[in-house]
Amino acid sequence: MPESPRRRPAPETLTAEQTVRLAAAAADLKHGRDILALEVRDLTSIADYFLLITAGSGAQVEAICDAIDAALSAEGIEPLHVEGKAEGRWVLMDYADVIIHVFRDDSRAFYGLERLWGDAPRLDLGTSDPAGPARPAASGA
Repeated sequence: MPESPRRRPAPETLTAEQTVRLAAAAADLKHGRDILALEVRDLTSIADYFLLITAGSGAQVEAICDAIDAALSAEGIEPLHVEGKAEGRWVLMDYADVIIHVFRDDSRAFYGLERLWGDAPRLDLGTSDPAGPARPAASGA
């Protein structure tokens, strides 16, 4: 059976953690709120990190997505897939090891990914608007 093209590692320029940190910094510059990185590598095979970001309007969702795309493209990292950008309520940007979710307030509350992935350790991003206290990443034990 041929290997699925779904899970392709990002170019060797950045690790998954560096990628999520760069994306978070780009979102922070566009005033994204409640920026939260969840380390999901031990919970699922689809990614190492989920990055969750809240925006106050459809225009801000688009601005955040564009800033993330520009920052990662500058490092040679392109998304495998982007979904939901036309609607501007919940945009999913798939960078293989990092999946980025940019939500409008109501969509983030409705889907509750923080609750769904509640067992995932939180990565301290050091952004200007942290989404609550960080939990240390799980050790390899």
